[in-house]
Order: sequence, then C-alpha cells, then structure tokens
Amino acid sequence: MRVAILTDETGWHTRQLQQALRARGASGRCVDLADCDIDTSAPGSGLLIPGFGRGLPDAAIVRGVAGGSFEQVTKRLGVLHALELLGVPVYNGPRAIERCVDKSMTSLLLHAAGVPTPPSWATESEARARRLLMREEAAGRALVMKPLFGSQGKGLARVGRVEGEPVALPPLSRARGLAYLQRFLPADDAQPEGFDWRVLVVGGRAIAAMRRVSAHWVHNVAQGARCEPAALEPALAATAEAAAAALQTDYAGVDLMPGPDGRPWVLEVNGVAAWRGLQRVTPFPIAQALVDDLIDRRMGGATAGLVPARRA
Repeated sequence: MRVAILTDETGWHTRQLQQALRARGASGRCVDLADCDIDTSAPGSGLLIPGFGRGLPDAAIVRGVAGGSFEQVTKRLGVLHALELLGVPVYNGPRAIERCVDKSMTSLLLHAAGVPTPPSWATESEARARRLLMREEAAGRALVMKPLFGSQGKGLARVGRVEGEPVALPPLSRARGLAYLQRFLPADDAQPEGFDWRVLVVGGRAIAAMRRVSAHWVHNVAQGARCEPAALEPALAATAEAAAAALQTDYAGVDLMPGPDGRPWVLEVNGVAAWRGLQRVTPFPIAQALVDDLIDRRMGGATAGLVPARRA
C-alpha cells in the first residue's frame, strides 16, 4: 500500500508517519499539495500527484496545507476533495479540515452540538463588534480577538476589561476585515501559572492528553508553554471526543480549559494537529495510532497483505 503524506514541510512528524506505515507493511511518500496538478488532458483521473505517475495513492494523510493566495488554497483543498471523490481515503478529509481551520465554524458547530465552549462572535461590522465589546467590558469581561485562520497562538490579543483596564478593539482593517472574538476564560488567580489541556482524539477515542503550562495567558507550546503529562479524566476525555465528533474529524487535537462551571470547555479543535510536544510526555505511540486508525477503520477491506496492527 502506498500512502501520500501531504505536507509542505518534512521533518519529525513525517518521519514518524513513515516509520509507522513501514511497521504495517505500507510506504509513505511526502508530497506538497502545491506540487499537485489538475490535468484533464492526460489519461487517467486528471489528478497528477508527484511520485504516483498517472495513478493515485491508496490513501492520503494530510500533515499540512500551506497558506497562499485564495486561489492557491482553493486549488489545494480541491485536490483533497478530488481524491475523496475518486475513492482515495483522505485522513483528515477536506471538509473536516475546513471546519477546523475556520474558528467561527468550529465555534458554531460546537455550540450546535451542545459541547461546552466559550461564547464566540464573528462579524464584518466594526460597529457591531464595538457594541459587543462595550457590553462585555461593562460586565467586567475580556474577549480574545483571534485570526480566523490562525495557529500556534500567533496574533492573539485581549480586548475589553483586561486586568482591570479597558483595552480597545483594533480597527478591523488590521484583521482582514473580520472580527472573530471569543470570551476569555481567566486562569485561577490562586495559581502562579495558567494552563490548558491538549487532548488527542483518534478514531473517536481520546488516547492521550497533556497540560500546557505557562505564566503567559497564551498556552501554546510555540509561545513558550511547557508540556506536562495529564490524566485522561472521564469528563476531559468525553468532552474532547464530543468536540471531535461535532467537527467530524478522523483525528483531532482538542484544546480545552477549565470553564466557569468547573467542566472542561473547548477552545479550539485542530484538524491538522501536531503531536511532538504530546509525544514527549506520553509513552503512547501516537503516529502508530494514527496509521492504525487509517488502515483498520478507514480502509477496511482494502488492507489485504498488510501487517496486522500490534495490540497492547
């Protein structure tokens, strides 16, 4: 079985996936979606995937979709949609990735599914955004303004009532004309550091968790947070699994914080989740779990001749 690992950069994650595929008797080839073309004049499917000739991979694992112009990203996602339509299992599929990468859609789907998540707003109206901010500030609350398509904790800003002082909303022109705002969940004042949880859900089951701890209010590892092991308590696991189900993901990195009612609340769901920090604090073989789920659950009867998965 030949698997395309769709990524714009190779490194630790892609090596982990290739090793896990080899353990199952399959092979993984790294392919950049930017290098995939549509050519309907050629024989075959009309998709040209480097390294696969005129044929198609048996499956694809999405490890990264590079940013670009609207047209470039549309074409790259179109390749993922085309692979699915042509019968190639794509892990995660393009619709799941689209739901997760759009934070406003993530918030809407979590809310619709009854998953606890902070109140969130998305508006192109600067006047409505400022009225909302005035209302929240009057109630003594802060909001987090996030890039709609951001990642790794970049570009976040608190507005409203921040540590007792008013912070104004920046012009929407600095946010590409859109305000995506999420109510800020404050950390426990009695603790010197705050934290959130990252829970990895694979095939509908929470398999590993960590706490990301930082004195800063942004807890992403890319922003300097440290990783600590965390027990998969029933409420934490169940909430993360419900979030992954609401976004219809094959696998997901779910970010959660303690909510005002004491339950875990979901902040974001990552459809192309990194797991290097999590792997440092758990013995669970994450890449192997991803590959096993792809082969055993998504591919079903198309796995003849592969090495059976090892079960603990």
